[in-house]
Amino acid sequence: MTRKQKRLAVIGGLGAVLVLAAGLIFFALRDQIVFFYSPSELREKQIAAGEPVRLGGLVKDGSWVRDGETSDFVVTDGESEMTAHYVGLLPDLFREGQGVVVEGSLTPQGTFAATNVLAKHDENYMPREVVKALKERGEWQREGAPQ
Repeated sequence: MTRKQKRLAVIGGLGAVLVLAAGLIFFALRDQIVFFYSPSELREKQIAAGEPVRLGGLVKDGSWVRDGETSDFVVTDGESEMTAHYVGLLPDLFREGQGVVVEGSLTPQGTFAATNVLAKHDENYMPREVVKALKERGEWQREGAPQ
């Protein structure tokens, strides 16, 4: 075997090890991926109960009911609505009429069991997907919004 063939064999072996390592990493992380859906998309795709997802939209005015650390509120995208249930302390910036991304899963009853609530951090921020969904439905009318 010549020096050139030995180098190619070593490079090929290292490449195979890297591909195998990347494949194992992606396989191990496949259950950690959480997708973002608006309430309409969540209903259309018929996500299985218990599958981790992110739900984004606006907190519907007049829908927030708080009892101690338990909060129930409605997330809407202007076309569809979904009731979310969360136990824990909400972010200080959480309020009705604001953008929100809620992590959790659907329950068999069709509501959303939230494990984490993310509120926008200032008046100029909202996730791009939420803005796009609201603009498509004609609900978004803020100036200076992300494109």
